[in-house]
Amino acid sequence: MDLTKAHEYQANFGYSVLLNKLNSWFAKQALESAEKCGGGIVPGVHVSSLKNNEQSGTTIIQTDELDEFEVKAIIAADGVNSEIAEITGAREKFSPPQLYQGVKVIIKLPEEVINERFGISSDEGVAHLFAGDVTLNHIGGGFLYTNRNTLSLGAVYHFNTLLENPIQPHESIDALLKNPLVSDLVKDKVPIKPEIDKNLPPEEQLRIKFGVARLIKTWNEIRDAYLSKTGKDDLIKSGKYETEEDIKTKLDSINQQIQEKYGVTFGTDYVEEEYGAKLIPDGKRCRMKKPYFKNILFVGDAAGRGIFVGPRIEGLNVGIDDAVRASDAIARAIDHNNFSTDYLGEWYTKSIEDSPYTTDMKQIDKDYLKIFLDAAKDVPTDIISAKYGTVLKLMSSGTLRRIAVKFANILGYEKLLPLIESEETYVKVPIELAERLGETMKTNYSPSIPSLADRVAKLSYNDDNVPHIKVLKPTSEFMKNMITLCPTKCYTEENNKVMIIHEGCIECGTCSQETDWKHPRGEKGIHYKYG
Repeated sequence: MDLTKAHEYQANFGYSVLLNKLNSWFAKQALESAEKCGGGIVPGVHVSSLKNNEQSGTTIIQTDELDEFEVKAIIAADGVNSEIAEITGAREKFSPPQLYQGVKVIIKLPEEVINERFGISSDEGVAHLFAGDVTLNHIGGGFLYTNRNTLSLGAVYHFNTLLENPIQPHESIDALLKNPLVSDLVKDKVPIKPEIDKNLPPEEQLRIKFGVARLIKTWNEIRDAYLSKTGKDDLIKSGKYETEEDIKTKLDSINQQIQEKYGVTFGTDYVEEEYGAKLIPDGKRCRMKKPYFKNILFVGDAAGRGIFVGPRIEGLNVGIDDAVRASDAIARAIDHNNFSTDYLGEWYTKSIEDSPYTTDMKQIDKDYLKIFLDAAKDVPTDIISAKYGTVLKLMSSGTLRRIAVKFANILGYEKLLPLIESEETYVKVPIELAERLGETMKTNYSPSIPSLADRVAKLSYNDDNVPHIKVLKPTSEFMKNMITLCPTKCYTEENNKVMIIHEGCIECGTCSQETDWKHPRGEKGIHYKYG
């Protein structure tokens, strides 16, 4: 099935971003803009409580770090497990049928290797989506997309299907890495450290260990720069090297040194940099119809807004669009000194309703559906079960399709989706298609996949001695599933009660349904390098 047209539908641009890098850049831009207006940014602050001042219509904000202060309006961008929503009662917690669990790793690969392997230039990118056996019989799929000098590899599955058939989240990553197509796309040249002679004096063993580690680190840094136009330019501008040839000479020298002096060899493997996970709201099921509470405007994940329709996966850009609309609404309220619900919240709601993203969350696009039907028209009919086959046949008629789409939109996504989203459509049909029409992929190496403990050990934490999660129902079936579904195995069971060890938490929110879940206090918790 060729889904190129579906991928390109109404999309004249596309970007991949690493959130921590984006946030750092954006914070700098926002600070400069705020300072021009006499404001600023105060980072590392955790909101603990909100109180309405009924007389002035303002809100008093209490935090763990600052004295309380008063504001005229708030934009709540605090994610799928919005504490602002919970404190104010603006909405219920999202339930498992409304959510996905996403898990991702960042894989290091030099820029020029990515460009050559994926057939792109430095200003282009490639995205792959996966279904079938790699889903491990769950509803959802995998993804792999290119960044400048890294790859993002991960999987997103319906939370409900994971509760019905729990697997450890990292297993979904491992299944992708073991796929020959994926393993060949992520592979790289890697140095292999030799075994150190245990008969040597301990201080000599330590000297060799540090010497090898230092040279390999230098080799990696210079190689990454050499295999990147920007990296080479930066090294030359810094004055360390005069020409590209000088950089290559230094790289060759280190290469020779680590092999001859320390016995380092080179092999084929992949380099995993960072592991992470998060809950993701399905806007078709859980978007807030009125994304405000008094003078608080909710955006993005906090408002349950995201698009997941076929290969269209849009989350961050929806949040950015929402935030622009929320900012416009507040600017308008400031100009007219009117922060009443009717003036601020309702105007913002109307603006959100005008968003093309909201349209896609509310109803099926008949033109987009046609693209899928055209792509599926050559699929052998015996692969598809009778209920889907009949639908496809009926929908091949333009007139019937228009009637059917109109009827389907009357029913709404919530009633329609359970009929479409099944193990058959996400697992069985893709496997059957691959076996009949696909090409068998092979690879000549097996990736060295790190254990979960190794992945967690590479993460950076600023540990807080105050737990930010409390278990509310320690004997429930949901919490027992968290022992498996927590991405960093923070949960254990003792005497038939589920207990949490919060130090390894990556704040994904998977457990929030039956816990008192809060973000850690300011600057505490997980600190992602990439995000």
